Amino acid sequence: MSITGIKIISGGQTGADRAALDWAIEHGIPHGGWCPQGRKAEDGMIDARYQLKETPGSSYSQRTEWNVRDADATIIISINRILEGGSQETLELARQYRKPCLFIAKAASAKHAGSLLHRFIRQHGAKVLNLAGPRASEEPEVGTFVKTVLDEWRNEARRSASSADQEMGSI
Repeated sequence: MSITGIKIISGGQTGADRAALDWAIEHGIPHGGWCPQGRKAEDGMIDARYQLKETPGSSYSQRTEWNVRDADATIIISINRILEGGSQETLELARQYRKPCLFIAKAASAKHAGSLLHRFIRQHGAKVLNLAGPRASEEPEVGTFVKTVLDEWRNEARRSASSADQEMGSI
């Protein structure tokens, strides 16, 4: 499976959300998602370069719920093993909507994060991925970790596609 046909959505908050959107833009991957009315984030107004739609209200919770609802699967990426605040709410909403959800914590699974993500996406046939996690003020390093995980996933997907092509060539 390649990353072709994948869309990354998030709420545009600093930290994990914004890193996922930046990564998608840098790699030509379609992106989008819901953000609060007024494009509200902890650092002010979310830049217009992010193709986000505004919810009718300014609530972070509504944005979180609508991104979970509209995705095929949710990926929560964090530095710490324990989810709090909006990240915990995201997990609970994924359960409520019966949507597949993967939690990757650097403290627990950094070494294999890309392959975990690749297997999860393949297993669930997910095309629209809601990527969530802590904001930058809570975990300043989370954005870098999100980009590392997504780079590893892309590399794993390429290796997998290359292996599949080689197997088809030998039939």
